[in-house]
Amino acid sequence: MKWLVMQLLGVIFVALIACSIQSISADHESGEGIFKDRTEVVLVTTENTNYQVYLQAVLRNGDGQLISITENTQTGAYIPHEITDYVFDTLMGEKEIITIDNIKYEKAQYTFSPTLEQRWMGMYPIFEEIRIKFNFDGDALVQLNKQNKDYSLWKIHYCADFSNIGHDGLQCIPILQVLIPTMTLEPTDVITHHWTILRELN
Repeated sequence: MKWLVMQLLGVIFVALIACSIQSISADHESGEGIFKDRTEVVLVTTENTNYQVYLQAVLRNGDGQLISITENTQTGAYIPHEITDYVFDTLMGEKEIITIDNIKYEKAQYTFSPTLEQRWMGMYPIFEEIRIKFNFDGDALVQLNKQNKDYSLWKIHYCADFSNIGHDGLQCIPILQVLIPTMTLEPTDVITHHWTILRELN
């Protein structure tokens, strides 16, 4: 039974990747853009760049009792492309101007609680032009609601139709990501992300 669930999840994962491969191939072949190859985006650390990314993850059990609060201790990563600026400028709401060490930044804050399905798939479509829906049923649904899972890499995905930049259709790309100390979540646990993104003002 467990073997069947793992096979089913593997098929779902492969299908998600396969659907995105065709849509990113044009960008990859051009030698420019947001993609490193047919399956990965170009990510750089935020160290010595105009972006800083921070995440505070608040973990509570199903009864709402606080389990832990964890923050990233390392620099984050982002896509060094104008699409990151687009998401920051248009989708992250009101900005505040702050000064740290005599450097002025635009500061955006965003709170997000990923669903169990999003956590399981490792896909966090915080900003969606087209809604992404995950469907689990049968044994996969049973396993999803029974197993604990470890997490340390959290992302902000932007899901959209990228046909206007040479891609075919919808896909989700991780605009920002951070590593935090590994935490084990039970299916009933609730994790709330408090993202803070700083962009240096020119």
